[in-house]
Amino acid sequence: MLPVKEIQERSDRHPKPSDIKFQYGTAGFRTLGKTLDSVLFRVGVLAALRSKKLDGKTIGVMVTASHNPEPDNGVKLVDPHGEMLESSWEAHATALANAPSSVAFVAAVDELVRATKIDLSIPARVVYARDTRPTGPQLVAALKDGLEAIKAEYRDAGVTTTPVLHYLVRTINTKGTKDSYGEDTEDGYLTKISDAFKKLLAGKPTPPPLLIDCANGVGALMAERFKAYLGDIFTINVVNADLHTPGVLNNSCGADFVKVNQKLPPSITLQPGQRACSLDGDADRLMYYYADEHGQFHMLDGDKITTLVASYIVELVKASGLDEQIKVGVIQTAYANGSSTKYLSGRLPVKCVPTGVKHLHHAAEQYDIGVYFEANGHGTVLFSPAAQELISSHTPSSALTNLRNIIDVINQTVGDALSDAFLVEAVLAHKSFSGVEWDSLYSDLPNRLVKVVVSDRNAFKTEDAERRLVSPPGLQVKVDELMRKYGGGRSFVRPSGTEDVVRVYAEAATRAEADELAFRVAGLVYDEAGGDPSQRPNEFI
Repeated sequence: MLPVKEIQERSDRHPKPSDIKFQYGTAGFRTLGKTLDSVLFRVGVLAALRSKKLDGKTIGVMVTASHNPEPDNGVKLVDPHGEMLESSWEAHATALANAPSSVAFVAAVDELVRATKIDLSIPARVVYARDTRPTGPQLVAALKDGLEAIKAEYRDAGVTTTPVLHYLVRTINTKGTKDSYGEDTEDGYLTKISDAFKKLLAGKPTPPPLLIDCANGVGALMAERFKAYLGDIFTINVVNADLHTPGVLNNSCGADFVKVNQKLPPSITLQPGQRACSLDGDADRLMYYYADEHGQFHMLDGDKITTLVASYIVELVKASGLDEQIKVGVIQTAYANGSSTKYLSGRLPVKCVPTGVKHLHHAAEQYDIGVYFEANGHGTVLFSPAAQELISSHTPSSALTNLRNIIDVINQTVGDALSDAFLVEAVLAHKSFSGVEWDSLYSDLPNRLVKVVVSDRNAFKTEDAERRLVSPPGLQVKVDELMRKYGGGRSFVRPSGTEDVVRVYAEAATRAEADELAFRVAGLVYDEAGGDPSQRPNEFI
């Protein structure tokens, strides 16, 4: 039986704001933190129902808004294998969050139980964590209220990164099975990754110290903890690790700042030849960069990481004599730089999918080894069970040993900035590459990403893995006309999955042409969306 009275009484403590419509999107629910109290309570109930539906498997709940500004917060559910919530349940989450009253909420819960045939007698288990945002503690309190209302068992993983929470969900659910993914503790996570990284570096010259910009977020805690596990084999220097000053999270620092602005955070100075990286606020995105001999900044984004990692894995598979049995593939989105797609396509299969981790992750699962990194630096490497079995049982060789250690250094559940950074450093050490050699694998086409604020992002609909607009009608034809005017010109328009903006991406043969194409398309979009002429950004052409 559903504890209707308990749920209704507790729900009354967390009334839904009447003027807000919540939407569970690619990144879960994400908006101003102070408006999310009712959502967190209801997510507590939803997570318990999801657990019951899956025979009492542990479901994860992460309270974070990732790379968004500090006043924002959010929450997303994690399914038992450490993957994103099954997409059919996103609509259930949206429906429960928008029930106008406690009575309506209970009715919606009851309907969900009936529609999805949930056996309420099955126990519910949930593990949750949060990042360092100031609204986190009260939102977690609302979440706990929801879990207790439906009498779920729960485990508080504390303040930690999104990738650690995903790792915990999988390790809890595979504990004691042949698919065990590791020890279900933060210590287990740190040990597994650092041990594999140390094995990958064995016998190689010690890499130079790595400067890590932690976006003044929770990644700073994890980076500091890794130091103790790595010992003398690898040195981490942590910057932007202020977890106490209000307003500094993701502010002029972090992976998103570097990618969008294509420059160093103002708090960082690099010596010629030095490389460094930036995490985002919950440490699931990674952006690398280096200073050349003249001290000039060069960005090494998710496309560059894909190229480095995928090329190396292909080499190892071939050297192990497994290239006939193990197929490696790369997954990209429309945001991938055209030069990276061209470089990779000559070496292995490349598939383009719509933006969003769930699309990339699902497509990567279709290969024996699937490599995916969005240009924004979010990504990982997936090894199929069959590939893992083959790698563990095949005749040992140094290449095979390296593949085994890559399986353990990478966090296969989700993009993990720190785990990915260790993989990058290991590959650079094996290839004896500096940032310069890595960067020279191919030259990026100059590109520009522009945000256009619109009143209704849902008016923009796309097809062909988001590379073409179907709505508003006629707009794609105008974009096509503009593209033809520029050498190597490519541009696409897509609604954001996380905020009320439309994103315009453009690339062309020169920086000036890429900028001009981006701002011309942005102007088209602004006018098409009925933007106020008096508020039109000056740079829009």
